[in-house]
Amino acid sequence: MAKLTEEQRRQRAAKRALRSALDAEADDRRRRERDERWKREGTRLSWAEYVAGEPCRGCGQPMKDGLGSWPPLMKLSESEKREYEEADRGFRERHVDCRNGRWTISGSRAAHCCFCCPPPPMSPKQIERLDRLIASWPSREERKKDLDTWNLTLRCDHVVPHIQHRDHTYVSTHVVDCPECGERRGVVSSERVGPAYSDDGTIRERSAAARERLAQDLSAAEAKLARQQKNAVATQRRITELKEMLGNES
Repeated sequence: MAKLTEEQRRQRAAKRALRSALDAEADDRRRRERDERWKREGTRLSWAEYVAGEPCRGCGQPMKDGLGSWPPLMKLSESEKREYEEADRGFRERHVDCRNGRWTISGSRAAHCCFCCPPPPMSPKQIERLDRLIASWPSREERKKDLDTWNLTLRCDHVVPHIQHRDHTYVSTHVVDCPECGERRGVVSSERVGPAYSDDGTIRERSAAARERLAQDLSAAEAKLARQQKNAVATQRRITELKEMLGNES
């Protein structure tokens, strides 16, 4: 097989990135629709309902079955192996199209789907600890010092800024809102720009490269508009000619 050229490798990488962005958009739509359905149908359990032993509203299985956690697979007895395999088969049958993992609660053997089963609610103590943790965070102004801006190139070719903590070496976000399209779009590529905020706390201006790219996008959009306007003028001229021809024949 002939060795691929650098340009061919670049084209293949671009196609893979585009397919990945399209898949991310489809998965994002799927999850957003699920979350809207959960909200509409009241699928999530309240803490009181969870404590009272209400079953999972996603699959109907008990949230806690009181059977204790499964032993390590290597230590299962023959009867436990059969029971485990039967439970695994039942889970796969119930969630054949979910394409996701599973979760369980400590002390319980009932497995729940990471896609269609809402996680258990947080306890009051957990909420209290979370509130204390949030209260101990540095102020918003202090946190700004550790934030970087990244430019995300989306599946629609628009470039949008994304701000995240400097410790991150890559952007894990796969889908973002595109202000130009007004739609959720998959991320094709990302590029770190630098500190998001100036010393005075204001958002730092875009880099020269980012401004140049925006200028190119603007120029391309203006050229497209000019072509559309020219075509519209030509179409209107043709309409006028056809009307005159019909008038002359009547």
